[in-house]
Amino acid sequence: MEKRLEVPTPHIEPLPHRNQISAETARVPTFAAERTPRIPPATVRHMQLIDTVSIPGADNELALYKRGKDYFIKILGGQDLMNTRAHASEDALGEIASAGLRQTRQARVLIGGLGMGFTLSAALRQLGVDAEVVVAEIVPGVIDWNRGVLAEFAGRPLEDSRTLIQAVDVAILLRNERVGFDAIVLDVDNGPDALTRASNQWLYSRKGLSVILQALRPGGALAVWSAGPDRAFTKRLQAAGFVVEEVSVRAHAGKGARHVVWLARPSSP
Repeated sequence: MEKRLEVPTPHIEPLPHRNQISAETARVPTFAAERTPRIPPATVRHMQLIDTVSIPGADNELALYKRGKDYFIKILGGQDLMNTRAHASEDALGEIASAGLRQTRQARVLIGGLGMGFTLSAALRQLGVDAEVVVAEIVPGVIDWNRGVLAEFAGRPLEDSRTLIQAVDVAILLRNERVGFDAIVLDVDNGPDALTRASNQWLYSRKGLSVILQALRPGGALAVWSAGPDRAFTKRLQAAGFVVEEVSVRAHAGKGARHVVWLARPSSP
């Protein structure tokens, strides 16, 4: 069963919780090519390179650039990934995944991929004060950006007491989960098709989806971001035991490219 929906661009409000979180050190990127328009080479030349970080398991690096008041994350010398101006689909991903959980006692949400923190921020706005949001990431350095120059753009979600950062591949957390999550959110690479790290293919495989299904609490949901539609992935979700809604979201404030969020719930209670 597949439904196609379109949701309006979500309104962003300041986070309600700003308590300082203690002791975690983690570092993170989210890969999402074409979530922002490709930056012309001439424009790149006018950007200021702020920092670069290595990507475990890959030969390339992530680069943080600045132009004016905005920041951009790119594959160094290649792919454009994301920026602080166009993040409406990341906001929608967090809101769609966590909608309806505010009244859930001690709700738990897992986010695979931090990016610039917008999905985490959107999820936190939906949740109660006793919730926990686990963010799993693997690339050293990007959390440092989110704690530093990027922090204000998403409302400093890493300082929220409900946030728990773990410097680990999200697949490892999923394989070892025993308590369960009310929502699992994946914003890894460019979605199920265009992958930056070969090891991420497991997440979107039939086997990976079966593990995700087992990691959900009763009534839980999986939300997956993608740069575009993927009928084969929709079929894999259904074959793995999910009922699927395919939600179309805009990249930037009601305009720009149309991205896709799959909202998948277990077909059997």
